[in-house]
Amino acid sequence: MAIKVYGLTLSNNALRAIAALNEKELEYELCPVDLQSGAHKKPDFLALNPFGQIPVVQDGDDVIFESRAITRYIATKYKESGADLLPVSSAKLETWLQVESSQFYPAISGINFELIIKPMLGMTTDMSNAEKHAEKLSAVLDVYEAHLAKNKYVAGDVFTLADLNHMPEIYLLLKSPKAELITSRPHVKAWWEDISARPAWKKTAASIPV
Repeated sequence: MAIKVYGLTLSNNALRAIAALNEKELEYELCPVDLQSGAHKKPDFLALNPFGQIPVVQDGDDVIFESRAITRYIATKYKESGADLLPVSSAKLETWLQVESSQFYPAISGINFELIIKPMLGMTTDMSNAEKHAEKLSAVLDVYEAHLAKNKYVAGDVFTLADLNHMPEIYLLLKSPKAELITSRPHVKAWWEDISARPAWKKTAASIPV
C-alpha cells in the first residue's frame, strides 16, 4: 500500500514531508486537501488529524501529523532506504533540529506568508509585519553564517534531517524580494546551493506552484 500524503504542494509543511519521502526514494500518493472549501475541518479529515491541519501522512495503519514528526518518522522507519537522514545520534543534530523549529521557522515563515502566500490568495500584504519578521530572520541567519563557516551542514559534515527541514521555506524566500537575506551571506548561500542541488530536492521543487 502506497504512503498517502494529505496536503498541498503550496504548503511548506507538506513539502517538508514530501522532501523526506523523496530523499528516501519512497513511493507515495499526494491526496490534495481543498482548504478553501474547508475540507480540512470536515469529519473525514478530522478523523486523521483532530487539529484540522495539513499535512497528514498515512502509512498503513500509522497516521502521523505535524510535519517534523512526519519527517522524523520517515527518517527512522525507512532508515535503510535512500539517503540516511539520521546518520548519527549527536547533540549537534538534536540541537539544530530544534533551532530550525523554534528560531528559524517562526521568522522565515512570517516573511513568506506576507510576501508570497498572501498575494497568491488575493490578500493584502502587511509590509510592516514582513519587515518585522525580516529583522528577526536576519539576526537568526547571522548565527547560521558563523556556524556554517565552521560546518559544511548544520549538524556537521553530512546532510541530515536538520538540513532538510529548512528547505521549503528557504526555497520560497528566494522567490521573494527578501532573497538577499540568504544570498548576501556567503556561507549560508553556499550551504543552500549544496543542499538544493540534491536530486531529491529537485524532484520536490518541480512540484511547487511558485
